[in-house]
Amino acid sequence: MRNRYIGNRAFYRRVFGVAVPIIIQNGITNFVSLLDNIMVGQVGTIPMSGVSIVNGLLFVFNLSIFGASSGAGIFTAQFFGSRDDEGVRHTFRFKFLICLLLSVLGVTLFLTRGTQLIGLYLTGSGEAATAQGALDYGLRYLHVMLWGFVPFALSNTYSSTLRETGETVVPMAAGIMAVLVNLCLNYVLIFGHFGAPALGVEGAAIATVISRYVELAIVAAWAHTHAGRYSYMTGVYRSLHIPGRLLKAIIRKGMPLLVNEFLWSFGMAILNQCYSTCGLDVVPAQNISSTLWNLGSVVFLSMGNAVGIIMGQMLGAGQNRDEVRDTNRKLISVSVLSGAVFGLIIILFSGLFPKIYNTTDSVRLLATQLICISALMMPFNSFTNATYFTLRSGGQTMVTFLFDSCFVWVVCVPLAFCLSRFAHMSILPLYAICQGTDLIKSALGAIMLKQGKWIQNLTT
Repeated sequence: MRNRYIGNRAFYRRVFGVAVPIIIQNGITNFVSLLDNIMVGQVGTIPMSGVSIVNGLLFVFNLSIFGASSGAGIFTAQFFGSRDDEGVRHTFRFKFLICLLLSVLGVTLFLTRGTQLIGLYLTGSGEAATAQGALDYGLRYLHVMLWGFVPFALSNTYSSTLRETGETVVPMAAGIMAVLVNLCLNYVLIFGHFGAPALGVEGAAIATVISRYVELAIVAAWAHTHAGRYSYMTGVYRSLHIPGRLLKAIIRKGMPLLVNEFLWSFGMAILNQCYSTCGLDVVPAQNISSTLWNLGSVVFLSMGNAVGIIMGQMLGAGQNRDEVRDTNRKLISVSVLSGAVFGLIIILFSGLFPKIYNTTDSVRLLATQLICISALMMPFNSFTNATYFTLRSGGQTMVTFLFDSCFVWVVCVPLAFCLSRFAHMSILPLYAICQGTDLIKSALGAIMLKQGKWIQNLTT
């Protein structure tokens, strides 16, 4: 049993060599996001609700960018494993073009339909003035955030390529610098310190946009000034040509990831909209709950990225099936253990964390209850996340599409819609039932892993 699920020192050195920089970057990013969220929360419940709704909508765009990069990233990791620099260049160009296209589409959508999208989350019971105030704050925040779409997309293009080729420290450093800039500017611009005007939610948005330009400048400058180390960056913009055969392969194997991330994140947005019909208090309570969950889930989510990178490199190098399976089993064990540990920690802090916010006692109590429900599911979330990245590393993107977004739309969304609209269920049992559907995904993931169809080399 020990040999099956616990690795030796060399194994953990390799795993943590990939995972720790990602954990540090994501940890600092989420911690600063937590502070950012708390700062906005100090302005009041209504501004916090508006910002929370917009960030939930922007999550769909962010995940779409991630999915577009990750789809080509499957090939990036395997080309790097087979020492094919030209292949890495082609995948970088694909990321560059698709992320720019998504940015333009995202800006157009939010400029023309922003009011209607935010308004969908303000239909629950409560005062009309509260709903209108949240809408106004949300629109002011959104219109500034749109300026950060392009730098976010391009920094993701660079950072994902660097990570997939084994360089995790530079994206980590860029992310740390960006969040520190964001934190400092939040303090200055939200509250009006050092002679600056107190801009509230708009100040928070300006700080975020500036930090995204900082992150892009760091990763792009580093990649291009160290072309000797990252030889695939030499001549990467000399042409935007991508061989037709590879383009078709990326679209066939990789684009289901983009569709998957979009549909999954959109499904999450619909779920949140269903929850919001239970009352206006649900929006700020969910914001508080998800903020703490995001911080607590950093380790197991980062481990998922590490699983995808390590598995992709092993498959690209042509290592034997037994070794790949053994490494994967131990990686998933680490991920599940981290989920269980941090889930327990979150439960311990569930009653204290909501007290930080400048909100009502009813919102604090509801947030505490939602936090506990989420934390209990964290070990299962860990397993499904690691399974998802494992299947994806071997090009099983259609399977992950069915496993991930199709599950949300076939099971979770109809369930939440019917229970909230027709059964008029209150938020706590509704939320618990929808979260509990991850038990089904865990069982499906275990079956897919055992089948082993994901063990294939995409570069040959």
